[in-house]
Amino acid sequence: MPRSIRFHLDESSSMNAMATALRRAGVDVSTSASAGLRGASDEMQLAFAVREGRVLFTQDCDFLALHASGKVHAGIAYCRQTKHPVGALIRALLLLWEIYEPEEMQNRVEYL
Repeated sequence: MPRSIRFHLDESSSMNAMATALRRAGVDVSTSASAGLRGASDEMQLAFAVREGRVLFTQDCDFLALHASGKVHAGIAYCRQTKHPVGALIRALLLLWEIYEPEEMQNRVEYL
């Protein structure tokens, strides 16, 4: 398992700007588009993130229901849409990346 958190950004986020900024900082990031998951169900997005060992960043509250139902995941970083500007979300994800190990995020939701 990688020593640093890797992220998967689902379609509900401003994924292009966020992915670019995170990659510039050295973070391993996938997006729904880069993974061929554009338009895929939430379950498919989560399954991809689990297979890849990636913390899923989302602004879709349906993922909170999947977590509550007991679905196993590598971690979920959640923020309501409209709560924070993109720059603040990037800083929040970078903070998660800096302070947590991947195993600490297993089946955990971080609210941004």
